[in-house]
Amino acid sequence: MGHLLSKEARSLSRDRRRPRGKVPPRSRSCFLRGPCMLCFIVHGTSPPAPEQPLPAGDPLLPPPPYVSLTAAEQRVARRLLRLAPAAWEPPGRCQRLFLSGLLPSPVRGLLGPPGEASAEMERGGEAGCEEPLEHPGDSYRETLPPPAPDINQLPPSILLKIFSNLSLNERCLSVSLVCKYWRDLCLDFQFWKQLDLSSRQQVTDELLEKIASRSQNITEINISDCRNVSDTGVCILAIKCPGLLRYTAYRCKQLSDTSIIAVASQCPLLQKVHVGNQDRLTDEGLKQLGSKCRELKDIHFGQCYKISDEGMIIIAKGCLKLQRIYMQENKLVTDQSVKAFAEHCPELQYVGFMGCSVTSKGVIHLTNLRNLSSLDLRHITELDNETVMEIVKRCKNLNSLNLCLNWIINDRCVEVIAREGRNLKELYLVSCKITDYGM
Repeated sequence: MGHLLSKEARSLSRDRRRPRGKVPPRSRSCFLRGPCMLCFIVHGTSPPAPEQPLPAGDPLLPPPPYVSLTAAEQRVARRLLRLAPAAWEPPGRCQRLFLSGLLPSPVRGLLGPPGEASAEMERGGEAGCEEPLEHPGDSYRETLPPPAPDINQLPPSILLKIFSNLSLNERCLSVSLVCKYWRDLCLDFQFWKQLDLSSRQQVTDELLEKIASRSQNITEINISDCRNVSDTGVCILAIKCPGLLRYTAYRCKQLSDTSIIAVASQCPLLQKVHVGNQDRLTDEGLKQLGSKCRELKDIHFGQCYKISDEGMIIIAKGCLKLQRIYMQENKLVTDQSVKAFAEHCPELQYVGFMGCSVTSKGVIHLTNLRNLSSLDLRHITELDNETVMEIVKRCKNLNSLNLCLNWIINDRCVEVIAREGRNLKELYLVSCKITDYGM
């Protein structure tokens, strides 16, 4: 066993196993002592290739198997070893050309046939041969594909701007389900400032309370056709959202004065109230609006049949900043209301009294409104031609006039409208007493 483990035994066994024709073992004095790619290039372990007949005129001899190097040549070799391994992988023509320019002439011959080396030196400017990279990791970084663009790399403010163009359904039922980050963005307070919950039967008092508790900065809400919302839910909403500016509740017949009183008392900054087609709304609710909501600019009480001149006059005297008022089929509203609005609300721009108990005596007061731009006088039974002509002459900013269902309006009135209404862009004359001459 000791004989088998001795160095002599191993060397003898190696000598016996070495086949004939193999290259003698490398000397210990070889300057390439480590297993690097350069060592494999210079001292290949494969047997030498069979000699090829050299062309005439090439007095080149095969290089010796071992070459002794001077101290300067050894320093050059050590400097080569310190170069990045990426400069030598894979072994090819470019690497051999690079080595042939640095190694001494004896070692240079080991890199390949001399004819090839000299030819490559002459072709050193070809595009196929590139200098080694300065940094070892450059070759790895260049092979990496560029990162795919990700929308989440955008600033949150940009994403919020994009999401603001989506509807409430799209944000809640689609966008918020993409990922947690998008869900958190959809819960941003700016998306809950303006809520359109119209025609959603799943909206109840409990849901309205949760929404108001989560986002107390709601400025606009629309609960039209939400039949499962009662006065209690609206009262909770008004208490939790004192900054409410716009309140819309069309066709909520289950609501009464309690809801509108709560909104008026808790939201003093209210600017818009659209509560058309609420049968239970009376003058009591309008009195609270007129006395507490001084910033009111836009009201719509169409088809609220219990409203009369009493409530309308209080609103006209209390809400001096009114710009839009629309009434429809309010039979208890008469000329007194029209006169009150014309006298106390000089900023009115849109006025509509369709189907109300209004006559020419009340409508003539609208000539005092210099900012009037849109007038809806449909189905006014006692509206004569002279009143309409006077309004068109004095209200120079009028651009929309609706006179449908007025049987008295004739060609003479239309002629004055065409001559005086220079800024008029919309004119409706359905079911009026006009002929081809007027047209």
